[in-house]
Amino acid sequence: MKVLVAVKRVLDYNVKVRVKPDGTGVDLANSKMSMNPFDEIAVEEAVRLKEKKLAGEAVAVSIGPAKAQETIRAAMALGIDRGVLVQTDEAVEPLAVARILKAVVEEEKPGLVLLGKQAIDDDCGQTGQMLAALLGWPQGAFASRIEVEGEDFLVTREIDGGLETVRLKGPAVVTADLRLNEPRYASLPGIMKAKSKPLAVKSPADYGVDVAPRLKVLKVSEPPARQAGVKVKNVDELVARLKSLGATP
Repeated sequence: MKVLVAVKRVLDYNVKVRVKPDGTGVDLANSKMSMNPFDEIAVEEAVRLKEKKLAGEAVAVSIGPAKAQETIRAAMALGIDRGVLVQTDEAVEPLAVARILKAVVEEEKPGLVLLGKQAIDDDCGQTGQMLAALLGWPQGAFASRIEVEGEDFLVTREIDGGLETVRLKGPAVVTADLRLNEPRYASLPGIMKAKSKPLAVKSPADYGVDVAPRLKVLKVSEPPARQAGVKVKNVDELVARLKSLGATP
């Protein structure tokens, strides 16, 4: 079985987000970029499937600028075999990403597609579901556990009432949740090997996908500053203040 993993280059989660002065977007100049954390979990799961001999090859695909090669190389350092970069300097929306991934899937013919459940830059959480719909494949979203039984996948996912396990007939699309696994750190030998692993560079036009935006960002702004708290002398004053705010003590 071949596993295809989608990875995205995003602003590192440790970096404080800065909004451009004109409010047109997020300032990425001189900021550290890294792999989307949920995609790291998807990469780790693909590597574990390889280690268990349940997958023969793992391929990483990313859509973004030339520097996204670094993200793919990072995935290779963790154990991914090869990569595909669909290079574009345009901001690609989830539907266009899903259409490109659909074309890559048709070319690679994997038995399982793994994605992070969402990207931390736009928080859309749509790509995996859209890809499954375009392919007509079963999907398991927000997976906290994946088991392989022959050509089927048992996917456990967290829901409001507890845990739900669904059986997917392969091939399938699965999106990784936070508790699926804990990603490993890249080893020095892995980093050195990643430099020589094959990485194909293509464009959206190669797959016949139009990435023109369908959404227009009107304004980006920082959340309002948090107001300072106040100290109360006793419980009665606390209850009175809560009532004045409309809260139920």
